Amino acid sequence: MSVIATSATRNSPLDSHSHQTFIQLLEQLYRERALVFYGAGRSIPLREDEVLIICRGVVQLFTIQQDGSETLLGLAGPSMPVGLPLTTVDPYWANALTDVDVLTLPMAEIEGSSVLMAGMFRNVTLRMQQAEAWLALSGKRLVADRLQQFLLMLAKDFGQVEPSGIRIPMRLTHHQLATAIGTTRVTVTRLLKDFKLEGWLTIDQRHVVLRLDPRFPANQLITPIIRR
Repeated sequence: MSVIATSATRNSPLDSHSHQTFIQLLEQLYRERALVFYGAGRSIPLREDEVLIICRGVVQLFTIQQDGSETLLGLAGPSMPVGLPLTTVDPYWANALTDVDVLTLPMAEIEGSSVLMAGMFRNVTLRMQQAEAWLALSGKRLVADRLQQFLLMLAKDFGQVEPSGIRIPMRLTHHQLATAIGTTRVTVTRLLKDFKLEGWLTIDQRHVVLRLDPRFPANQLITPIIRR
């Protein structure tokens, strides 16, 4: 991915079935607009009148509760939009989970372009689907089920199929996993050890790899990931 976004005619065709195509469209539309780089772990400023399109990497979205605890609201990957105009949660902030490049778009510009609106629609829909899946996850009574389902969701959204399994190509700490599913870091550590003993997953270079074994549900994800 070039660090300079590109531009051309605003009548460019849009293939809504491909994340990469949407990013290529943005590059064509904004040749002279530079992408902004944020290193892993950095906070990403959000403004009331701007939407950020993630062009590379993964961004974490957070809020904070009255007791001071953080809540992980979601993860946004390539082509997904994030920003204050897309939420009513307050406070709300974004951190780079990996190195990321983002393209800043004023809301007025998006609302004035049917091409951008069409491209945004699919990706806002994906964010909505993710949010509903996270809500469903919170209803699972057993913490082990919540953690397993959360890892499957990450594999579905971001996974890479390898001979050894489906790699989740991001380094989530045990504390981050605990925040996402509403439990403690100690519990997550114990459950991950149990999952490893069961053969459901392995840890490779601090990445979770879900085993491709007929006994385990990760196999259901292979075809969707390959088709993406």
